[in-house]
Amino acid sequence: MSIFHSLIRKEALHIVRDTRTMVITLLMPIVLLLLFGFAISTEVNDVRVVAVVDRHTDETRDILQRLRVNEYFTFQGLTAPEDVDALLRSGKTDAALFLRNEEGVLKSQIIVDASNTNTAQTATAYIRGVANGTSAKSTVLTNTLYNPQLKSAYNFVPGILGMIFILICAIMTSVSIVREKETGTMSLLLVSPVKPRTIILGKLVPYFLLSCVILTVMLLMAYTVLGLPVSASVVSVIVVSLLYIILSLSIGLMVSTIVDTQLTALIVSAVMFMLPVIMLSGMIFPVDNMPVVLQWISNIIPARWYIEAMRKLMVQQLAFSYIIKDVLILLAMTAVLLAASIAKFKSSTR
Repeated sequence: MSIFHSLIRKEALHIVRDTRTMVITLLMPIVLLLLFGFAISTEVNDVRVVAVVDRHTDETRDILQRLRVNEYFTFQGLTAPEDVDALLRSGKTDAALFLRNEEGVLKSQIIVDASNTNTAQTATAYIRGVANGTSAKSTVLTNTLYNPQLKSAYNFVPGILGMIFILICAIMTSVSIVREKETGTMSLLLVSPVKPRTIILGKLVPYFLLSCVILTVMLLMAYTVLGLPVSASVVSVIVVSLLYIILSLSIGLMVSTIVDTQLTALIVSAVMFMLPVIMLSGMIFPVDNMPVVLQWISNIIPARWYIEAMRKLMVQQLAFSYIIKDVLILLAMTAVLLAASIAKFKSSTR
C-alpha cells in the first residue's frame, strides 16, 4: 500500500471511529433537508378572516362562499364593524373584509394585522383575489411556471445543498487539519519524506468521498421524499455539485492554515461561511431585494452561484448552457482558493 493510500485510510478510519462526527455528518443533512422541506415553509395557510357586510347581495354571498371553501382561509363568520379592532388587537383574527354597497356598486376594504409582514402581504393578496374573483369586468389567466404548486421545498433544497457542503467540507476539514496541529502529528508528517501535497490530498480525499455519499442521499431524498422533478440533466447537477465540493474543501484548507486551534477553526468557519451562506447567498432572502452594497458582497459568496445554478437545473429544468456563467465563476473561485490554500499551507510549514 502506498503512502498516499495509507494517509487516506488513516483519515477514513479516524472519521468512522469518531461517533459524534459520523452522527453529525450523516444525520444533520437529512434533518436539515426534512426541516426546511416540510417544517419551514413560506406558504401562508389558515388565515383567519372575518367579514363585515352592510347589505347582502348575490355578489356578497358569492364572496363569502369563496372564503368558506378556500383552503387558505379559516372563515370566522360575520361580525359588527365596531368589533373588528378588538378582534385584531386580541389576536383572535388575522384580517377583516369590509363589503359595502354604494349606489349599486360593491366596494371592498381589507384590514389586516401587519405585525407579521409576510403573513399580512400574503393574506392581503389572497383576500383581494377572492374579493375580485366575482368581477366580470376582466379575466386574468395565471400560468405558474417551474413550481406550479408553489412548494417551499423547491426553493430550499438547492440552498440546503449549498449550506451542507460548506459545513461538511469546509468546517470539518479545517477542524481535522487543525487537530493534527494541536496533537503534534502534523509536525511529524511534515518532517517525514512525504510531500506536503500528498499529506493535503490524503486529508481531503476522505471528506470528498463522504460528501459524494451525502450528495447521493440528498438528491435521492429531494427527488423522492420532497417530490422535486427529476432533472433532465442530472449529470449537470452532479458535476456542478462536485465542483462546489472541491471549492468547499479549498475553503477548509485555507482556514486550517490561518488558525491553530479547533475552537478557533469552528468559530471562523461558522462566522465567515455559515452566516454569509444563510444571509447573503439567496438561500432564504432574494439577493435582488438586498441593498446594493450587500448585493456586491454576495458576489464573493461561492454558495450564491452554486444555489443559483442548482435552481436553474433542479427547479427550472434548464440546460447546462444556462449556467455557464455560474460554473465559470465557481471554477475561478476554486482555482484561486486551491492555489492560495496550498501556497499558504506550504509557507506555514517551513
